[in-house]
Amino acid sequence: VPGGIFNNTSRNELVVRLQPDEAVYLKMMNKKPGMAFEVSQSELELSYNERYSGVVLPAAYERLILDVIKGSQVNFVRTDELEEAWRIFTPVLHQIEKEKKKPIPYKYGSRGPKESDEFIAKLGYEYVPYAWKN
Repeated sequence: VPGGIFNNTSRNELVVRLQPDEAVYLKMMNKKPGMAFEVSQSELELSYNERYSGVVLPAAYERLILDVIKGSQVNFVRTDELEEAWRIFTPVLHQIEKEKKKPIPYKYGSRGPKESDEFIAKLGYEYVPYAWKN
């Protein structure tokens, strides 16, 4: 928040980690107890492997195949959603093809190209690495 009482604090983050090792965590900046105006980082964490140890979680495709067998369409896109997605993205895809845009290469398994950090920096954000507690 501009004009806040704390200087140089990180932003709060809500992170949802899909596969592998599904988890959700909220990283927050909070004032340390006491009279000083100091902040510290705290985490609220839900790691499925730790919270539900011993429970076998099916892989994504196993869940989808089970949904098909049950006749559930909850995890599938409706026709009108698909048509709307094509309406939005077809012009973008045509523009990319017309301009012969090349993707920016980056190392497999990394966060992505350095240009993404430069882009978010222009918007006032900064990536701060998070050490996941295992």
